[in-house]
Amino acid sequence: VQLVELRGGSVQAGGSLRLSCTPSIYDFSKYSVGWFRQAPGKEREGVAVFDNSGTTSVADSVKGRFTISLDNAKNTLYLEMNNLKFEDTAMYYCAAGSPPHCLPRRVGGNWTAPRAGFHYWGQGTQVTVSS
Repeated sequence: VQLVELRGGSVQAGGSLRLSCTPSIYDFSKYSVGWFRQAPGKEREGVAVFDNSGTTSVADSVKGRFTISLDNAKNTLYLEMNNLKFEDTAMYYCAAGSPPHCLPRRVGGNWTAPRAGFHYWGQGTQVTVSS
């Protein structure tokens, strides 16, 4: 599986960006796809997941601001990011994995996407939010 991210960029705080990713997947019922991000000096963290059943979920830190969606006809995964904050600045990665090990869960009350369950990764696209 190959994934290519597009359309990162720079934006002022409060602005919006939409990331896209084209996974080479032709049967999304067998894979979960998602978005992760990694800021300098921090671990890579899950942001949003579109699982193989079509259920979507996002991290608590972006709830109400970020939306993940999948256009099957275009074979494209999107991450719509609104009301961006300085702390959203990071390299964003598209990823795919085979359930169940990649399904998001709550750990200690916090939403998390298990990074180890995603075996296929894009090259990343930079998102920079200026305050």
